[in-house]
Amino acid sequence: MRKKIALIGGGQIGQILAMLAAQRELGDIVIFDIPQLENPVKGKALDLTEMAPCGDYDAKVTGTSDYKDIAGADVVIVTAGLPRKPGMSREDLLAVNIKIISEVARNVKQQAPNAFCVIVTNPLDAMVYVFQKVSGFPKSKVVGMAGVLDTARWRAFIALELGVSVEDVAGTVLGGHGPTMVPLPRLTTVGGVPLTDLLDKPAIERIVDRTKEAGTEIVKLLGTGSAFFSPAWSAIIMAESYLKDKKRVVACAALCEGEYGVKGLFIGVPARIGAGGMEKIYEISLNDGEKAMLSKTADAVRQTVAECKVEATA
Repeated sequence: MRKKIALIGGGQIGQILAMLAAQRELGDIVIFDIPQLENPVKGKALDLTEMAPCGDYDAKVTGTSDYKDIAGADVVIVTAGLPRKPGMSREDLLAVNIKIISEVARNVKQQAPNAFCVIVTNPLDAMVYVFQKVSGFPKSKVVGMAGVLDTARWRAFIALELGVSVEDVAGTVLGGHGPTMVPLPRLTTVGGVPLTDLLDKPAIERIVDRTKEAGTEIVKLLGTGSAFFSPAWSAIIMAESYLKDKKRVVACAALCEGEYGVKGLFIGVPARIGAGGMEKIYEISLNDGEKAMLSKTADAVRQTVAECKVEATA
């Protein structure tokens, strides 16, 4: 029997998620959106169904506004929420998206209580916290997408700077999904060669800054909305690792309970994703400067989470 993937939110990211999941034959796909957008998601589902013969994939794709249709989903990817607009910070989204994510969490808990859940909605670090608290799901079954995306942007900008393949750039980005995130130049390599041997400090600092502001850069260029291709691919990597028990070690917003000196917060850390969900957090030996930056990003996440005022579900 095929696996079932529920996509909560059928906008730009949701529709690309549906296409990628179908093309990779990860399972049958249900695209959920609010009643006012039921026909559009049904249209997108039909379009993907008609694309299947050309795309050489087998997947049943449906659209709905009824949460009952996500019943028994193996994976739930949440993109629902108000997107960021020019001049709007992720924190500006907080109040409205808390309400949306809380409703999603309650319905997912009722209809798909065993699902592995990937949260994409911004402000990411707070929204994954809200989802986990409201749903009451174990930490192994709830993660935030951003670490994969932040690391992808870091690798992409390094490859552009050096004129090399992105495949040969290895590195990771820790911390919150925003301007306090922590790229790690000291531990980044290109074909095994340390990045610090290939670029001088000003060049590296320029790439660090661009990585931190990558989402905002795209928002300004688009004029309306925010990034959609790269977040979708990032979430698919996580879903696929879970469904296929690939044991990928990727940066994701995972619930830390003492790791990196952080307690009770979802921040970007290297984590193994397999059939058990988020199975293990890996701790990197950081120098004093990196520890200070991680402490700063944890403080920023803690402040945003404190504003959520969400109590855990019994």
